[in-house]
Amino acid sequence: MDKPTIILATSNGIGMGHLTRASAIASELKSFANPIIISMASGVVEVPKIAGVRFEYIPGRDRKWMGRHEWDAYLRDRLVALIDETNAKIVSFDGVVLYPGIIGIKSIRPEVNLVWVRRGFWQKTPTRYLLNLQSKMMDLIITPGDFGQSYDHGPTATRKDSVLVKPISIFNPLTTLNKNDARKVLGLDTDRPAVLVQLGIGEADSNAKMTAALTGLRSWPNLQVVLTKEPVDSNGNNLAPTGLDIKIIRYFPLANVLNAFDAAICAAGYNSVHEELAAKVPTLFIPNIRGTDNQFARALWAADNKMALTVDQSNLIQIQESAARLASESTRIELANNCEKLEGVTGAKDVANLFKDLVNKPAKNEEQISLTLFKLKLQDLFGRGWRASVYSLLQGIALVYRWFKPHKEVDINPASNINLVQIDEPDELRKLIKNGNPFEHLIIDASDSYKSRRIEIASKAYLK
Repeated sequence: MDKPTIILATSNGIGMGHLTRASAIASELKSFANPIIISMASGVVEVPKIAGVRFEYIPGRDRKWMGRHEWDAYLRDRLVALIDETNAKIVSFDGVVLYPGIIGIKSIRPEVNLVWVRRGFWQKTPTRYLLNLQSKMMDLIITPGDFGQSYDHGPTATRKDSVLVKPISIFNPLTTLNKNDARKVLGLDTDRPAVLVQLGIGEADSNAKMTAALTGLRSWPNLQVVLTKEPVDSNGNNLAPTGLDIKIIRYFPLANVLNAFDAAICAAGYNSVHEELAAKVPTLFIPNIRGTDNQFARALWAADNKMALTVDQSNLIQIQESAARLASESTRIELANNCEKLEGVTGAKDVANLFKDLVNKPAKNEEQISLTLFKLKLQDLFGRGWRASVYSLLQGIALVYRWFKPHKEVDINPASNINLVQIDEPDELRKLIKNGNPFEHLIIDASDSYKSRRIEIASKAYLK
């Protein structure tokens, strides 16, 4: 009997959180299913290294290959085409906000089970008002567990519509390399201390945080500082102070070589926390305040439980001083020892078991979904208290305003032909994504009928 196909779709988040969770789940699914990952994140090119499964890159709205409305239909039609090509039974989406194109699958293939992998720790942004509406459209909602769950007081924290699983991480203590082997793979000196620094650069405040963190590390004698990209700003100015031995290493996934490091400095995203702490790496978390993820609360939990250090992300002096604290062996020992108390990051296996139960269950029928959509739209507009009602009123006014004075047309870069690409080699695919010219990426071993359907979808969406 053929294995059932399960499609794992992810949005294009700020980091790799959505994609690595999907990859961890895909690895667990392979024993009984045929998982395929489809993602708007360019990091999808690394999927073969993590999960060893087929995948497709799909352009996000920000690529400007087509208009907004065209993109919603394009996303829906691409997923439906992949469902038909593979006879998929489940489509899972890992992302904060369900795109109309994801929900739209139900109107065309109502028999397919639709799953939302919905991370917690939401900030209280306007997207929370759509929770009722979107959640009711799902056949199953899964919440990846979070070490700091008790500090989550966001809009998803008290909802009873999801199944909570253990934390999901690609870190596996059984397969990760030991300290010496990891350092040899990375080309690091085995006799000197090493610190991993993973902080974003580009924005002025991000650059300042990087400089402050690296400055703090100067007090650590004979240190090797490992970065994943050159510490330079957009003008090519070096963000690193003098006196540091900096090594630029590009290795994926880093979760497999975390034992190489005596300490780490990184943001407090879901991935980082559930990799660094699971590996018992003494870490300074510098929360990123952008996006919907409440990294501040997650990092605060780790600090309050003495499993990591954290800072006020706007206080550069505090960042420098906290980075310097990592040089203390007693501090590192205390943090690592406290991490021994953490639960295992085996949530991907929990999700795989949920999918195994779901794969043969009937999906919600289309009539139920249409009725729920209508009822919850009314509730969404009028049942949220005066603040939310005012918000809805303002939305309505904005819609009317835009009817008479629409947004300026976004510059779209349409293609003159459809470029079908059927490769899984990371470097080649990465070049195509960075190039910016529209192309259609297909899973390996795609059928001729699937190729034809994809040409139809792309032609409708962005062909001149």
